[in-house]
Amino acid sequence: MSEELLKLTVRLHLALVAPTAPRRRDERGDVPGWVMVTVMTAGLVVLIWGLAKDQLGQMLKDALGSVKG
Repeated sequence: MSEELLKLTVRLHLALVAPTAPRRRDERGDVPGWVMVTVMTAGLVVLIWGLAKDQLGQMLKDALGSVKG
């Protein structure tokens, strides 16, 4: 009887706890996620630079001018 109870306990544990246990992560990381973040960041930079090129250039000149004194 105790062997059957042990088997039942193990099966119950595997059914309830094992699916919620954290899975090992792949060592390579989330490559598609990083690609998406990189492409979206580059797109935002191009968009902002296209919309505010003159203002950004003037801000850079003012900042460099204030550092030089």
